[in-house]
Amino acid sequence: MIRRPKSLANALYPLAGAPAPGVSVPAWLRLAPPDPQRLAAQAIEDVAAGFGAAVGALDAVVRRYEPWAGAWRQRLALTAAGVTARQAGRAEDEAALRDAVLLTRPGDEVGPAGRMLLAWRRLAISPPDKLLGEASLAALLHDLGLAHDDEAVSDLADDLRRFAAAPGMVGMLAGAFASVERRGLPRVVGAWVADALLAQRLSWAQATPLAGLESALGAGAVRPRRAAAGAAVSAMETEAERAKGLLAAQARAALRALDLSAELGRRAEKLLAVAPKLRAKAADAVVDKILCGDAIVASEMIAGISDRGLRRLFDRLVSLSAVRELSGRTTFRIYGL
Repeated sequence: MIRRPKSLANALYPLAGAPAPGVSVPAWLRLAPPDPQRLAAQAIEDVAAGFGAAVGALDAVVRRYEPWAGAWRQRLALTAAGVTARQAGRAEDEAALRDAVLLTRPGDEVGPAGRMLLAWRRLAISPPDKLLGEASLAALLHDLGLAHDDEAVSDLADDLRRFAAAPGMVGMLAGAFASVERRGLPRVVGAWVADALLAQRLSWAQATPLAGLESALGAGAVRPRRAAAGAAVSAMETEAERAKGLLAAQARAALRALDLSAELGRRAEKLLAVAPKLRAKAADAVVDKILCGDAIVASEMIAGISDRGLRRLFDRLVSLSAVRELSGRTTFRIYGL
């Protein structure tokens, strides 16, 4: 029998664990990370404890290896891409980003907004130890429309390798953001690499998009407060304030991810309950695609089932409340949990 890695949640909070699929996040955990208005009054130790509780609960969900985990990570990637697009001043919302990728033929250009989604999807499906190499970082900067050169990418990769090997979660995450900022890159890059570093540190099979969910990270709201009477803030206080902001934002994002896991867990239970009753050819392959991804188009090529048969199957699944039609259109329809 394969033994799964011990859960971080059980190590930190052995009596608390994490919410089961379909169960809401407990009230005590939801209150753990302070909101931005209360952050300045919090000690960094308290903020770190809230971060540990939220990420520990998330770690327990990740290690369940749920059949819908692929859809969950990709839905988080879509949300992160939507935040990224807004911060870049683009008009595309999440639905438009999904359309840009799903309704484009393989190999065709998905456009600048579509590449933002592809960048976050790559984070959600790739092994963490492959995410921070030079090729992956260069692809990230390209997808985000950022100018770069080989030397700058190599230097950033070297920095991230050092942070990955260093002890301590706080220093690792704060260091990654600082390294990105020193190179004049937007904080969405810091969010992406922070999620990759977190996944490496926790030995997750795939990264879970988190930091990109918090618009405050990209908007620069996580900054040290000004000292009274214009006095200079010490370097130590600056770093402490920065670390608190990052930890609190990451904790809030972890809670959002837990909420989505509960929601998708409930929907997946319905789909899995009706799956044995489906008589359509290749129904199992369709169900698997729904559980593994954000969405699927009604015209997707699936071996063993015709376009017409696939549309009928989706109509059946919608009537059973097992899947949802996500586009709201009568043509080019898209389905998912």
